[in-house]
Formats: sequence, structure tokens, C-alpha cells
Amino acid sequence: MSRIGKKIITLPAGVSVEVSAGNLVTVKGPKGTLSQQIDQDIIVNIEDGVLTVARPTEQKRHKAMHGLYRSLINNMVVGVSEGYKKDLEIIGVGYKAANQGNILELSLGYSHAIFMSIPAEIKVATAMEKGKNPMVVLEGIDKQLIGQVAAKIKSLRPVEPYKGKGVRFLGEQVRRKAGKAGGKK
Repeated sequence: MSRIGKKIITLPAGVSVEVSAGNLVTVKGPKGTLSQQIDQDIIVNIEDGVLTVARPTEQKRHKAMHGLYRSLINNMVVGVSEGYKKDLEIIGVGYKAANQGNILELSLGYSHAIFMSIPAEIKVATAMEKGKNPMVVLEGIDKQLIGQVAAKIKSLRPVEPYKGKGVRFLGEQVRRKAGKAGGKK
């Protein structure tokens, strides 16, 4: 059995899960509603505030989907009850971040500012305090969407290994390289 697939999901107070006839799992909670289409063969049981995911056979295809769909459902339950948050730090001289609603404006050392439209499901906030690096904070209930948007923002200026300039997650460690051995003879 899949170790992840075997784990149970305890539903917090205020969170309800519905499974429709076509195996569409809908999770409703205090922060919103999420839904995910589950493969027809995977079995989702809800009893006494505990959700379990089972597979019908030991086929390789069913084994592969068992843990996947359990993780996706768990991410939805955590999202609608607690939510997800990603903090991005922008490191570099003259690098800036600002937002107007869901339009994010980034100055990352290019000849022009980058304007990025953030999906409506995600709340974006920027902070530029004196003496600290600019920050971009993404909050929402959909873990996959937040990760995708954060990865897109990081890809606009990846962290370079010599000076460490670029966009990174808060607390992310970057392996630095030594530069040229300048004065050796």
C-alpha cells in the first residue's frame, strides 16, 4: 500500500467535503471552496469527520494515483481551513516591487519595469522597508496556483550564484560560487 495514500484526513470544524457521482470532490470551508476531479477508479470515503482514499486493485496505475489524490484532497482541506502563504524576497541594488490591486510591478534590473497580472484568487502584498530587501507576499487557498505564480515571479530574475542577486523564497539558501582568482600569478 501507498504510505501517503493510507493516511487518513481528519476534517477540521467548519470544513465539509462532497463527492459527486462523477468523482468530483468539492471541499467547502471558512476561506472558500475548491473542487478537484478525481479518477473514476479511486474510492473516496467520508465517515465521522474522517476522509479516506482507497484504490480498487494493485495495478501500477492505481498505485500511482492513490497517494496523488490523497495529497490533492489534503491540500484542498488545509487550503480552505488555514490557507497558504508564500514569501518572496528580492535581493539586488535598485530592485523594487509594488502592487496596485492584483497588478504586480517589478523592477529587476532590466531596462523596463515588469507588470504581472496575479489571478484574482490570490491576494498579493508588497513591502519595501528601509534597510530591508523588498518582499512580495502571496496568500490564497489553492496551493498549486500559489506555487505556480511564485515560480513564475522567481523565473523573471533567477538567483545568480556569484553575488546572490535575484528573486528567492524567504529563507532559501543559495550556494555561492567563488569568482575569478584575480591576482594570482
